[in-house]
Amino acid sequence: MTYTLAAPVNETMASASDTLIIAMIVAYAAALFLFAIEAAYGRRTSLKAGRLMPVAVGAREGEGPGADDGIEVNVRSTEGEAQAPRSLMGRLALGVTILGFALSVAQIVSRGLAAGRWPWGNMFEFIVALCLIAVGGLLYASFRYQARFLGAFVLVPVLLLLGIGVRWLYVDPGPLIPALHSYWVPIHVTALIIAGGAFMVSGVTGVTYLVSHRAEAKRALGEKVAGIAGRLPSPELLDRISHRFILFAFPIWTFGIIAGAIWADEAWGRFWGWDPKEVWSFISWVIYAAYLHARATGGWRGPKATWINVLGFLTVMFNFFAVNYVFSGLHSYA
Repeated sequence: MTYTLAAPVNETMASASDTLIIAMIVAYAAALFLFAIEAAYGRRTSLKAGRLMPVAVGAREGEGPGADDGIEVNVRSTEGEAQAPRSLMGRLALGVTILGFALSVAQIVSRGLAAGRWPWGNMFEFIVALCLIAVGGLLYASFRYQARFLGAFVLVPVLLLLGIGVRWLYVDPGPLIPALHSYWVPIHVTALIIAGGAFMVSGVTGVTYLVSHRAEAKRALGEKVAGIAGRLPSPELLDRISHRFILFAFPIWTFGIIAGAIWADEAWGRFWGWDPKEVWSFISWVIYAAYLHARATGGWRGPKATWINVLGFLTVMFNFFAVNYVFSGLHSYA
């Protein structure tokens, strides 16, 4: 089953989309600046003043330790949420991030209306959508776990990717290439975008965890930890957030691979052909499966499991971008 999209480009919507992408980048840059100020100069007292107490990660009131993964960690509040100081700078940064998120939604909608099709048919549109999900994950973590401090870290790759997209990958709105004239675009590609954005948040949080874990180790030795590293919340909280995002993203990534295999069978007559994109998607899947297995069995936790997470994130980013330009394959058109 295929469909043809050859509607003329709506120039008004195209112009609005181009304006919104610039406004969105400006908003995210301003938010990053504000988050960085809060991270560098904000007080950490409320982040570390509370007495550490063991709780089951993910357990809700009335549930046993096995409600999530049965892990007991030391947290700085009854639910392991960072009690970040509600400074004006932090609230303003979060507000500007929400503004940037709204601008991103408007940009994607206007881009789709301009082209008369689903708005992720090329690498530029893919990057914008991927960053939208990552920022959405940041906002979720900010409200669910009071973890807005992640804004100083998550927005860095977001802005980097958007800058690359605008500078080198931008194309004018237009119809899809024939290879993408399929109803599988909003199924297969959307699943990978959602999972990829969640993996981005998890990967960045994992790197932050490694920094926080090292800072805690130095404190245990009586050493002073200065700078942003000294103001990070507990590594247990960061580990929890990172794990939760992987638990969310992994089944969606799995579904995306399966949907891609079905689409490949319809388009090319085979479910799996060892195309570079397919291979690297599977490599990422194996790495994240290993991470979840390590967490479930208790063999590798803490920094060891986090390094697996970071490796998985790097393979996802390599698959999304480098594979398209380094290797020749059936996905090179994207």
